[in-house]
Amino acid sequence: MRDAYLVGAGQSDYGAFPEESYRSLFRTAFEAATESVPNGIDGEEIDEAFVGHLGVGGRQLGLSGPAVTEHVGLGGVPCTRVENACAASGFAVRQAVQAVKSGMADVVLAGGFEVMSDTSSDATKYWLGVSGETEWERLSGTTFSGVYAQMASVHMERYGTTREQLSRVAVKNHANGAKNPHAQLGFECSLEDAESAPVVADPLNLYHCCPTSDGAACALIVSEDVVDDYTSDPIRIAGVGAGSDDVGLFQRDTYTGVPASQRAGERAYEMAGVEPNDLDFAEVHDCFAIAELLAYEDLGFCERGEAGDLIESGATELGGELPVNTSGGLKSKGHPIGATGAGQVVEAFKQLSGKAGERQVENPTRGLTHNVGGSGGAAVVHVFEKEQEVSA
Repeated sequence: MRDAYLVGAGQSDYGAFPEESYRSLFRTAFEAATESVPNGIDGEEIDEAFVGHLGVGGRQLGLSGPAVTEHVGLGGVPCTRVENACAASGFAVRQAVQAVKSGMADVVLAGGFEVMSDTSSDATKYWLGVSGETEWERLSGTTFSGVYAQMASVHMERYGTTREQLSRVAVKNHANGAKNPHAQLGFECSLEDAESAPVVADPLNLYHCCPTSDGAACALIVSEDVVDDYTSDPIRIAGVGAGSDDVGLFQRDTYTGVPASQRAGERAYEMAGVEPNDLDFAEVHDCFAIAELLAYEDLGFCERGEAGDLIESGATELGGELPVNTSGGLKSKGHPIGATGAGQVVEAFKQLSGKAGERQVENPTRGLTHNVGGSGGAAVVHVFEKEQEVSA
């Protein structure tokens, strides 16, 4: 199979934008992505598109992919909408990579969008809940904060993880998000702020939960046959892994891990021929603070039960051994469901291109993105690698 390369990526701001539509947000992301391609790109060169979208609020549920690609001038380009809950656009990126590797396309757009701020709190809870197990979780009143609170409670009981360690996730990610002009909650918070916030679902409080967001993100994936047309500084998509699991948390064998994430990570590492300690940074799915700690363990950043110690050590801070969520993560940057996975890829592109500004990791060559659907019903992991020049 051919190699696939990331040559451009861009996003809109994340937040609440009553003056914007899902189409206008997608246009902003698309234009940012095309403008980021070093040698430029024309829409007529795009062979196919994959767009992630959940459908919060019920607007344009059918054919929402073509609705946005047509709006940005890609009328006639084959477009597939991908729905995998919060992992929708992460899987859209995976589909784009598959299309390139298979030889069916040379230039593919992968993106996603969501508008979440223009519905009532009850309606928003409903649309978030559709990604949970319907019969025994959602219809019995369980929310995602409640599901992740169960995971946090068991992890704390079994491994001694503390509320302070959960709060340190928020402090770190807000510090990073304060350096990201696209972040929805782009402000720093103290450990005291994070520990004293109102309880949402014990033991999780407000600072342990990500916001609901409007936003869009896009990435451009090309084949090895044409990559030189677009850049002289290629970023290879070295590994891709995905996994699925029971949708309901109560159906699984463990509450202290996400097996789909573990499977996705193992497959991505194997394809890339790397190990976790070969990474220079990672963007992981921190919809709740416990989710980031679980990702540390599922992706092999530390042993099972040691995530609390890892966050407390400072290793995952900007400047640490393995900076995690330099963008601010879902916690600070925001979580527009359909755009989140592609938005993680935007950060990987910026880091490996040396364009991450104040949050730039020093000379990175390899990074990872990790996107989860629901409480772990689906997960996808990508490993990105900056190709090194070979001296004569």
